[in-house]
Amino acid sequence: MSSLADVSRLIARELATLRDELLAYPDDASVWALPAGVPNSAGTLTLHLAGNLRWFVGAQLGATAYVRDREAEFATRDLPRAELMALIERTSDEVTRSLAALDPEALDGDFPLEVGGLRLETGRFLSHIASHLAYHLGQVDYHRRIVTGNAYSVGALPLPPLAR
Repeated sequence: MSSLADVSRLIARELATLRDELLAYPDDASVWALPAGVPNSAGTLTLHLAGNLRWFVGAQLGATAYVRDREAEFATRDLPRAELMALIERTSDEVTRSLAALDPEALDGDFPLEVGGLRLETGRFLSHIASHLAYHLGQVDYHRRIVTGNAYSVGALPLPPLAR
């Protein structure tokens, strides 16, 4: 398995877990709750993750023509979970198709954009993107546990989706 396939499977697994996290909330409103000391709701983090992946992977590597509105990712409120889950599915599809079409040799070349004032190799930037996704997924998990008072796991980090 190539590192490109590895990253694609990892991102797909994390997006499936994000969907499972949203389904574990008791209702749409709790996805958007902001308990004291928590700066972002699960809804906000979902919008942010979708925007990030659709822009950096879909638009930059897959030429999807997606235009990112990062401010809206953090300003939009109260979308129903069904809409958020449809967005996760759209994001997963765009990322999977974009990475499947990418020439593996592109991993050693520069990522098409300078990010944070740096020019990184595409493979290294994709590793960063996957880590960014996992970081925020952990925040969604804790948000859900705080909001619902339920400490159970949705089964994050399953190994079977990474198996051949």
